[in-house]
Amino acid sequence: MRVDAARARAATRADAMASRCRLGRRPEGSRGATTRARRARRARWVECAVTDPPVTREAVRTSDVELFEGKKRLQTQATALGEGTTLIRSLDWDRDRFDIEFGLEKGTTYNSYIIRGAPGTAALIDASHEKFRELYMKTLTGEIDPLEIKYVVCSHTEPDHSGLIGDVLKIAPNATVLGSKVCLAFLENLIHEPFESRVVKGGDVVDLGDGHELKFIMAPNLHWPDTMFTYDPKSRLMYTCDAFGSHYCSEDPFDGDLSALMPHYRFYYECLMKPNARSVLTALRKCESEGADFVGICNGHGPLLRYNVDELVGDYKKWSESALAKAKANVAVFYTAEYGFSDRLSQSIARGLTKTETEVVMMDLLSADSQELVETTKHAAGIVLLSPPRAGPANEQLANIIGAVDAKQKFFIAESYGGEDEPVDLLAKKLAELGVTEAFSPLKVTSDPTEGTYQLFEEAGTDLGQLLTKKKTLADMKSAMSPDVAKALGRVSGGLYVVTAAQGTARSAMIASWVAQASFEPLGFTVAVAKDRAIESLMQVNDTFVLNCLPENGFEPLMKHFLTRFPPGADRFEGVEWAPANCGAPILGDAVAFMECRVVSRMEANDHWIVYSEVFNGKVFNQDVRTASHHRKVGSYY
Repeated sequence: MRVDAARARAATRADAMASRCRLGRRPEGSRGATTRARRARRARWVECAVTDPPVTREAVRTSDVELFEGKKRLQTQATALGEGTTLIRSLDWDRDRFDIEFGLEKGTTYNSYIIRGAPGTAALIDASHEKFRELYMKTLTGEIDPLEIKYVVCSHTEPDHSGLIGDVLKIAPNATVLGSKVCLAFLENLIHEPFESRVVKGGDVVDLGDGHELKFIMAPNLHWPDTMFTYDPKSRLMYTCDAFGSHYCSEDPFDGDLSALMPHYRFYYECLMKPNARSVLTALRKCESEGADFVGICNGHGPLLRYNVDELVGDYKKWSESALAKAKANVAVFYTAEYGFSDRLSQSIARGLTKTETEVVMMDLLSADSQELVETTKHAAGIVLLSPPRAGPANEQLANIIGAVDAKQKFFIAESYGGEDEPVDLLAKKLAELGVTEAFSPLKVTSDPTEGTYQLFEEAGTDLGQLLTKKKTLADMKSAMSPDVAKALGRVSGGLYVVTAAQGTARSAMIASWVAQASFEPLGFTVAVAKDRAIESLMQVNDTFVLNCLPENGFEPLMKHFLTRFPPGADRFEGVEWAPANCGAPILGDAVAFMECRVVSRMEANDHWIVYSEVFNGKVFNQDVRTASHHRKVGSYY
């Protein structure tokens, strides 16, 4: 069969990845058992879920391309996943960024699913982004009569998955929305019209008939407070929304090309799931305890996991365990779900914290158990509080936090910009009066968050993490090598540069000396960027930046300026002469030369990213001046 040949080709591709160590894959010698397990998993998918797997292009029904905002390509796909199960993917080919920290190299998708049970009884799992309104609704009604939709499962209320649920309910009047208690409360605020709903809890089952029984597993904070998984024992497919996804748009609905997928899968985990590593492990344990023997992952973004389920799910477990094992401190981040920008801003803070190997415990003040909140507060080295509304259940939890803090902790307060925030200055004053150390002044938000706002909040998280882990980090650096090796490594010299980058309203800079040319054609070089650098978020694949060469004589003022620890949100270029390059990043007035660069790829190197970039523009300002050199006494620190 043509299907068997395609499956064999996909298996060969998946098994030929021994060299894919770009992002720290396991050694070749450990792959035998994993490969056998993966092949067994494929066989079970075919046996349990699919009678004629849709791996041929002809089996995938793809819409024409439509343009969003006149230039960004949108399409939809539909294909059968097996008996009674249909996938609808919304392909957002040209989306290039999620918030400030998440640069997208290959766009993204928004995935939803139709499960047909007994005649006239179907469930729709998630919807799509509102930008796909016409395309998605046309595709949905082409796949199923809306009157057959009896249930709409809302995995969580983030708008890119729930944005069209209101539209679906208008054409599916017989549908009942299934979701967690918190989810349905949020959804009411999004739809603004009455709808039939039913609260489901972990372990609840909804029988669609014909063997399809939807079993629900609560998985909060992956990466939204109201996230839940849905498991269908007949197909043995697990519907996980954001978990196990990737921002990777491709024609292939599945994970056959693992080498192409892995960088995006790992980066997605780092940005969205690593701040919730403990919640990842909890969700995996729940799946096991509920007997969810799944053979495939139906996620919310990117290719579905079909050929490499054991390995990719195992990676989540391995990465999460590693993150917790390496944690040098822990910080509790308290936010109020669906209030203002509290969700998004808290995620930026968490992202900044994880750059410093700090464990993050995210807690929603609306749904957190009071005793759990108190225990979390007591055991945290740092406290971050996104201001809740002045009244209501979230505000009532403040007394529990204030009553549990102690003088050994460090904290900062931030606004949520929800319109009725509890005043942050008063909250900070209350904590300071209890002897808790304020890491820095409260963060204020005066308008809808921009790239600069998210960068500010991420920097604040990084700064707090560095403050809490400084002693441990320095000790680890000194013990990493013998004194003789450290002295020898210190003899490796480099130039002195200032890397500058801009993204919308966000600007950043850093001193760099680990810079090396890496290719002639195209002209490219590498620069090592520490994971906890603020600028790291502005140097994702396809981002642009400027490499400024410092002069051999007189570089000290610029070097001192950019080595200064700036408070979160401070203008790093205040008092510095500069002009914008074509890409928007600053060219320093005192630079010997500059080069405009575009990031092509990134390789993980423990505590740094090795960023390979190509040069597309540049100029020397003074032919007679050489670039400054940097020499160290020891190689165990800069």
